[in-house]
Amino acid sequence: MVSIMRYVAFLRAINVGGHVVRMDDLRREFEKIGFTDVQTFIASGNVIFMSPSKDGKALEKRIEAALEEAFGYEVRTFVRSESDVAKIAGYSPFKPAQIKAAAAGAYCVGFLEGPLKPDAVKAVMALKMADDEFHVNGRELYWLSKKRQGESLFSNALLEKTLKARSTFRGVNTVVRLVAKYGCKP
Repeated sequence: MVSIMRYVAFLRAINVGGHVVRMDDLRREFEKIGFTDVQTFIASGNVIFMSPSKDGKALEKRIEAALEEAFGYEVRTFVRSESDVAKIAGYSPFKPAQIKAAAAGAYCVGFLEGPLKPDAVKAVMALKMADDEFHVNGRELYWLSKKRQGESLFSNALLEKTLKARSTFRGVNTVVRLVAKYGCKP
C-alpha cells in the first residue's frame, strides 16, 4: 500500500506585485498536477495537499513548472511536510521578552531553498540592525522586527540579493494558525 503524505507549499509571488490569482484557480492547478485533498489557506499562496511522493525537491519543481505554464510567470515554491511545518510553528528562536518588545512589529519565518552554508549565515547575520533580529534554523530564517514589515529596512528583496537565492516569508502566526487548522503533527 502506498502511503500518502500531507504537504504545504509556500508560494512566492501569489497575490503580490500585481500577480493576482484566485484560490479556486490555484487549487485546480494543484489538482491538475495530480495532488489530492488540495486546500488553500488565506490568499497569500499557502497550499495544503496530499501526495505519495517523498521527494520535496521534486514536488517543488513539478509545482513551479505547472504554475509558470498556467499563470505565465515564475512562482518559486517551498514545500514542507506537515511534520516540518509543525516543527517550524513550534520553534522558538527568540526569548518571550524580545517577542513582547516587538509586538507591534513583525515576527516572520522565511522559507529558503535549503540550509545555509556558514558564509551565508554570516551574511544574513550582518543584516542585523537595531530593530531587526535574525535566527537561522535549517531551511528557515526567523525574523523579528520592532517595526512593521513595510517600515523595516530589511526586506525579502534584500535577503534574496544577499543570498543570491529566492525565498518567501510568512508571519509566524499564519504558520501557527495553519498547523492548528490542519492538525499538523511533528
